[in-house]
Amino acid sequence: MDLKNTFVHHVYFWLKNPDSQEDLLKLVAGLEALSQVAEIKAFHIGRPAPTDREVIDSSYAVSWLNIFENEEQERIYQTHPLHLKFIEECSMLWSKVIVYDSVQF
Repeated sequence: MDLKNTFVHHVYFWLKNPDSQEDLLKLVAGLEALSQVAEIKAFHIGRPAPTDREVIDSSYAVSWLNIFENEEQERIYQTHPLHLKFIEECSMLWSKVIVYDSVQF
């Protein structure tokens, strides 16, 4: 997979109720619905891998990786009705969100 000249948007979610399978599944379902935004060229919904090294932070519950063609496509995504609906319906599930956006050197 060639990711040259793309915009990478990676979001990490921590749940308010980390032991709630119901909350976890609701968040994942919300992300699956959000993946229908046409500007998203590729996506990955993940959970912490079973790796254990000092540099790994596996304290999050769900990660959401998106690949966009460019920054403009990511901006469209940010105000897309499906994204706004996801925030409205799922924001009560998380206690913390961290976003890492990156572009190629």
